[in-house]
Amino acid sequence: MNTIRLTAAQALVRYLAAQETEPGVPFIAGVWAIFGHGNVAGLGEALHAAGDALPTWRGHNEQGMAHAAIAFAKASGRRRAMAVTTSIGPGALNLVTAAGVAHVNRLPVLLLPGDVFANRAPDPVLQQLEDFRDGTVSANDCLRPVSRYFDRITRPEQLLSALPRAMAVMTDPAECGPVTLALCQDVQAEAFDWPENFFARRLWRTRRPRPDITELDAAAEAIRASAKPLLIAGGGVHYAGATEALRRFAEAHKVPVAETQAGKSALAHDHPLNLGAIGVTGASAANALAAETDLVIAVGTRLQDFTTGSWTLFANPERRILALNIAAHDAMKHAAIPLVCDAKAGLEELSAKLGGWSATPPDPALKAAWEAEVDAATAPPADANALPTEAQVIGAVQRALDGDAVVVGAAGGLPGELHKLWRASRPGGYHLEYGFSCMGYEIAGGLGVKLALPDREVVVMLGDGSYLMLNSELATSVMLGAKIIVVVLDNHGYGCIDRLQRATGGASFNNLFADAAQARPPEIDFAAHMAALGAEAEKVGSLAGLADAMARARASARSYGIVIETDPAAATGAGGHWWDVAVAEVSDRPQVRAARAEYEAALARRRRFD
Repeated sequence: MNTIRLTAAQALVRYLAAQETEPGVPFIAGVWAIFGHGNVAGLGEALHAAGDALPTWRGHNEQGMAHAAIAFAKASGRRRAMAVTTSIGPGALNLVTAAGVAHVNRLPVLLLPGDVFANRAPDPVLQQLEDFRDGTVSANDCLRPVSRYFDRITRPEQLLSALPRAMAVMTDPAECGPVTLALCQDVQAEAFDWPENFFARRLWRTRRPRPDITELDAAAEAIRASAKPLLIAGGGVHYAGATEALRRFAEAHKVPVAETQAGKSALAHDHPLNLGAIGVTGASAANALAAETDLVIAVGTRLQDFTTGSWTLFANPERRILALNIAAHDAMKHAAIPLVCDAKAGLEELSAKLGGWSATPPDPALKAAWEAEVDAATAPPADANALPTEAQVIGAVQRALDGDAVVVGAAGGLPGELHKLWRASRPGGYHLEYGFSCMGYEIAGGLGVKLALPDREVVVMLGDGSYLMLNSELATSVMLGAKIIVVVLDNHGYGCIDRLQRATGGASFNNLFADAAQARPPEIDFAAHMAALGAEAEKVGSLAGLADAMARARASARSYGIVIETDPAAATGAGGHWWDVAVAEVSDRPQVRAARAEYEAALARRRRFD
């Protein structure tokens, strides 16, 4: 057997560069890196030597780098991924939140934090976390619960098994998620005689499990027996490349479609069978059908509480759930009829099994009424001097774009408004991280989307709270020439949670700047800050000014920031549904006691069968 002598870090880099998702297309597109004493001498040296064979990009925040990597994978339909390396200690711990995002959303990312010395000779090293009862623990153990696969590399040769396992997890459609390989810093620099065939090119093809024939028969029987089926499209439709199969299924069998946050854009917004968003942030049309449906056909969704209205949305006492999902864990939830398979294969075979069967199509008036609500919510205000709502800003931004653009968001009130109101024309045009609802994902995520889809306009919409939480990768987008448009809606605090606080009977407290402890009101010039990070930026005072700024932003070759003040109290009243947020049973506030009574009445409407 021929061997080649390399350090562990050099072997890792060479192996990753040889893994392909299509011939000539590497699965790991590159490595985000902030170097420190835990990775600079080992992995840093190896990445420098690799050059363009495995590109390295410098970020400004470890969490931001990981968000960019995760967004890249999502925008790539999980066909490609990125790696992220950090030093030990704070750098590694900064990965934990982003790993949670990847874990919840089932997205591949390879985390390569440095670790302490395997030989323990210099212990305790700088930034080493010491457990008084367990000598094997390091800060990286915090990544265990948010990793699909975790390994600590204490000998070079352990990579011979760890790396193939890591690839198997990241490319598995059911097990997909974050992988952590904690790299002891002395081991990174150790040499080993590696089998040359370990570095041979390997193609990781997308696995498409077909449905079990017994489960397929049961699923078809359930659909035929249904009078009012409703298909809910989740993120799995996108990851399986099943958007066209979904359209054909809906048209062949006249089954209306509603979309989750992750599933939105699976079907064009103007398709007559697309009834819009579902659930807490849903459209009135989709939610009306959900209340009456006797069969929920859940495709590629885990039926999160926002989708089900905390299990009060599906009000028909006869309703059943048919769960078509690649992951048995999700297909078996909620006493569902399981159909464990790839979404594309499952929809195609299920359609063939149904033959000429079709449901009664939905009343077109439902969709028309909702579209009128969207038009009203997103239209400019009658009073041009009034602070615009988030919905009105969304309307102005959308009118300034073409159907090829991608909108990116994550947390606060915007995801709800975007889910209801954004009109996505083609798959991938709507990129929201709402599984973890992670503030700070937005700008870094927009960068990742742009790297995955360089020919599409990428517009990031976020509130001032998210901007303040994590904005540094805007500078990275400028540095890399990956132009994004960032629209900051400044409502002077956490407007979304202030609305929730008041809706549950609470007083406005510690959310808006005006209601928080302060020596003086904050005066934050977001446009100046974005300009200081290298972007072109401006603040506008009206929706007309926003439209003009969007034209300038689209014409710019550099990342462009736009700031507009919005009304923190306003939200779209149309659509939506109840969400379970527990209200205090005991309070001196009559508003809280009233909210508690409403809460208990809503709980009585909950229908769960698992």
